[in-house]
Amino acid sequence: MKKTILLSHGGGGEEMNKLINDTIFRAFDNEILRECNDSAILPNLGGELAFTTDSYVVTPIFFSGGDIGKIAVCGTINDLCMVGAKPLFISVGFIIEEGLEFAEFERILASIADTAKQCDVKIVCGDTKVVPHGKCDKIFINTSGIGQILAPNIKAKNIKIGDKILLSGDVGRHGAVILAARDELSLESELKSDCKPLNGVVGELLASGVKIKAMRDATRGGLSAVLNEFAEISGNEILVFEEKIAVSDEVVGVCELLGFEPYELANEGTFVAVVANGDEEKALEVLRKFDKNAEIIGEVTVTAKSQNRVIIQNAYGSGRFLELPKGELLPRIC
Repeated sequence: MKKTILLSHGGGGEEMNKLINDTIFRAFDNEILRECNDSAILPNLGGELAFTTDSYVVTPIFFSGGDIGKIAVCGTINDLCMVGAKPLFISVGFIIEEGLEFAEFERILASIADTAKQCDVKIVCGDTKVVPHGKCDKIFINTSGIGQILAPNIKAKNIKIGDKILLSGDVGRHGAVILAARDELSLESELKSDCKPLNGVVGELLASGVKIKAMRDATRGGLSAVLNEFAEISGNEILVFEEKIAVSDEVVGVCELLGFEPYELANEGTFVAVVANGDEEKALEVLRKFDKNAEIIGEVTVTAKSQNRVIIQNAYGSGRFLELPKGELLPRIC
């Protein structure tokens, strides 16, 4: 008989203590967590800190290339990286549906622990709640993260005319994988999510001396959402070249079948960087050490009718607006 999570595992008694001490703490063991305080006592880091939080409700909880645990840690690490911070500490909160198999929960814990260890990040505090069957879809996770700022003042307001736009990899893979994994679609594909931490590539980019104006990971809303956000915040026009944006054949196939725009599909390990004019080739050299699909995809421009917009130009020189995604594209992709 399979062992499952019971309501008593969230009741504050013996069962809950065993779940936390024997299962969760064992997966995340470190000297700060081991203190068992109501709040984690962190060392004095000095300088500016970055703080972020997010919640993860992806369905299915296991997918090709990742799971809800991996995406939760990667998402928090990547958000810290996008402001030039080195991720250091993460909190993890679980909302678990009664009936979740212990084996599934332990698999998620192992994924969280492995991803955090890979990035030299410590899980230092958290929370566990168990809700009745039907009140949650297996498991939801909330994470918060703290990082030390290594490169201050990386933000979209710094974007100026002439800056270059770089993309760290191909687009749309995570969204396409989740689409293919949904039972109601029953699509078959060997495509894997791009879900991965970005601290390695961002750390090397920061160390390279490249003047980074802004960075953003292209999650919900994909590349289109990021570019439109950059255009709106900076008050500039952005021109990107369609032939420079890598999209895998599998993603193209899913989009053609279901009527999606690949530039609007979510990514979980791909980011957009804006760098000063003249630094783009140096930045590209760094990005291609980590992903051969990295490319300089465009620039910040000005025209007589320039007005906080994004233009995408095809190989024939014809352009169209790349608009901010509208409506509900695909729920619960992260």
